[in-house]
Amino acid sequence: MAKKDTEIKVEKSLVPLEKYLESGVHIGSKYKSGHMRKFIYKIRNDGLCVLDVNELNKRLSIAAKFLAQFEPSDILVVAGRNYAQKPAKVFAETIGAKYIIGRFIPGTLTNHMAYKYIDADLILISDPRADRQALKEATIVKIPIIALCDTDNNLANIDLAIPANNRGRKSLALVFYLLAREVLLERGEISSREEFQFEQSDFFSSQDFQTRYART
Repeated sequence: MAKKDTEIKVEKSLVPLEKYLESGVHIGSKYKSGHMRKFIYKIRNDGLCVLDVNELNKRLSIAAKFLAQFEPSDILVVAGRNYAQKPAKVFAETIGAKYIIGRFIPGTLTNHMAYKYIDADLILISDPRADRQALKEATIVKIPIIALCDTDNNLANIDLAIPANNRGRKSLALVFYLLAREVLLERGEISSREEFQFEQSDFFSSQDFQTRYART
């Protein structure tokens, strides 16, 4: 008998399970890489892979704890896909990190003479495929890499994978919303989750959000 999404149980969930499910964070693609197989909960009758929400929930907490150990200005957030750009920008601004949305200019992390050179100690990317140039350069300069990874992504050179639907508007908004909240909580900038001033909707992308390049 196939496992139903409603049968999922999440320990110490950062949000009610229904919030994860309605945002579609667990819905992957019809393709799965060998690397991501361990994060797949089941394959639906229509062929779509379903990610393990427990792993997502756990790794969001781990990522937040890790990010909180770095100076905000030493963190770089990169998002090339349209739906990832606004949530990544709002996340970066909320925690005080640098960000690049849209096109990642080659040499940004590796060429000290480049006009837009950025010195970072940690990078968070929204999609290893869409952000492959950033991933490549972060690997060259040997800084830790956190990545949102869908079922078809390759985990080569990624230090911490967060298994999630990294293409959906609601999914990306929820993931970056939770990361922002948990980072501030870990830093002690808020004393409870109820103090967080944002809603998931504040991280929603819109079709008119087309900024090509930005950073702080």
